[in-house]
Amino acid sequence: MPATPLGALQPRSQVVDRAWRELGPGLEPLSGPGGAPLTRAVKLLVLPLVLRPVLRPELAGDLLTAEAADLAAGLLRADGTRLAAAARWFTLLKRVRRALRVVGGNPQDLYFQRCYELAAEHGAPELPAAEETARQVVLELAARGDGRTVDALKAHLRDPVRARAADEALSRAWEDRAVPALPGPVPHTDALTLADAVLEGCAAPGGPASDRRDSDRGAPSARTHGAGETGRRNAGGAADPGTAEKALAALVRDLHGSRLGAALWVSGSVAAWGAEGAPSHLGLSAGPVPARPGVGSTASTAALPAPLDRTLYERVFTVLRAPGHPDLPPVPELVAAETARSCSPLGLSDESLRVALLVGGRLAAGLDPLGTDPGPTRAHRAIDRRWRRESSVARARRMTVSPPAPRSAADAPSGPLGAGLPGGLPQAGGSPRADGAPTPGPSAAALPGPGTVPDDGATGTRAPAPPLSGEDLLAGLGRSLRTPWVAYTRRLWARLHGRDVHAAGIDGPAELWSLLDGVAYSVLMDHRARVRAALRTLTDTTSGSAA
Repeated sequence: MPATPLGALQPRSQVVDRAWRELGPGLEPLSGPGGAPLTRAVKLLVLPLVLRPVLRPELAGDLLTAEAADLAAGLLRADGTRLAAAARWFTLLKRVRRALRVVGGNPQDLYFQRCYELAAEHGAPELPAAEETARQVVLELAARGDGRTVDALKAHLRDPVRARAADEALSRAWEDRAVPALPGPVPHTDALTLADAVLEGCAAPGGPASDRRDSDRGAPSARTHGAGETGRRNAGGAADPGTAEKALAALVRDLHGSRLGAALWVSGSVAAWGAEGAPSHLGLSAGPVPARPGVGSTASTAALPAPLDRTLYERVFTVLRAPGHPDLPPVPELVAAETARSCSPLGLSDESLRVALLVGGRLAAGLDPLGTDPGPTRAHRAIDRRWRRESSVARARRMTVSPPAPRSAADAPSGPLGAGLPGGLPQAGGSPRADGAPTPGPSAAALPGPGTVPDDGATGTRAPAPPLSGEDLLAGLGRSLRTPWVAYTRRLWARLHGRDVHAAGIDGPAELWSLLDGVAYSVLMDHRARVRAALRTLTDTTSGSAA
């Protein structure tokens, strides 16, 4: 059978997106702000329950023939009524969930497939009988947590005796830290040299990133970027992937991750990441030195502090909110383990994960989305090139060359070329919600203040202020590109923390690069969503003025 020409194939994602939009209104609870299906809606509903590629192999690939595309679109059209009913069930289950004060788990992960089942069995929900059904479903799914729920955490740490014991345990663990006597460079030069070797080998031809479409082809670097001269001297030639493996092993063996974390506890340490304006902690804390974690009793995905400033409650809360934790111990054991982890270097207990944060910090500090010069390692160049292809980045580059005049002195950005707001941190748009969708129409109240930056499902908080215009939001996004390490390191820390809780360390450069590159791609996708939200705000404002 002859192969199908590539030009005759259609991306399955585009086929699904187009067919979804043609279904019309009623799917808003399962759709993003632009009308496309949510990622989890595709993953949990469309693929396994509608298209069912296990039974239809012609729909299993990322590229579909014309016949397969017609089949997929037809299946979605035929299931449109049921999907609309599932969307109404999802809205009802969320309302009942809020009324019952259930907060454990992600509603999309918990309810999407169950809503589809309810739609198949009952059709669209009809009150009041449907409300009782929804109540039973919410309680049933909440009980499946076997005590690993936010409610269990709340009951545990709001008990005065347990809270006092947790506070005492935090004090003991904090006092037992090995803190350097004198401040020094953060990180050390030898650690940066090894990190550069890892980043050079990770993205080298024949390395773990060699099969990626935007892997580097070896353009020599002309930039001076602090330490790591060995990596830059070899940037134009072939890099031995084995060198990256040896360098990564040396970083773990010599406890460079622990040394980095311990150095952050010393007041007066000098940032040596090689990026102008980058603090030693790269935005992982609001202050110059992380303080001892408190116990805490509340948390919200909309107002989480910087990673190293979170309370014990907030740390465990983020773990329990993540989907899929049947292997976790009960809440009392989780709290005890997190107590020790929160007082460990970088808030992590596994050395390979601390080293991953060090290498990721080096990568983030060397990124230059708005620049034109090649980066210090192949990894930098691969990710910079991906960012520089973004039209919004090109626009931001033009704005930094000729930025709009601020309306008042208070509006003027600080730092070189409007690098950020007071405190050297960026002004950015709204952050993703806990369900992964971008927050539409971000306002100043959703923007991070000094020392707080958005990460996965978390934003800093400020005093309420009038909504910003679309132009202001786009300008803020442009300024945030001057400090790319902030969003990157916070998202990387969140993923490393999750791996640490599940005892999943980093095993070799290939796994490390997969993680680092995935975080970079995630931050880029979030940037695109914020740009779209800002453009919608700008369009709405313009339309309103014209009316």
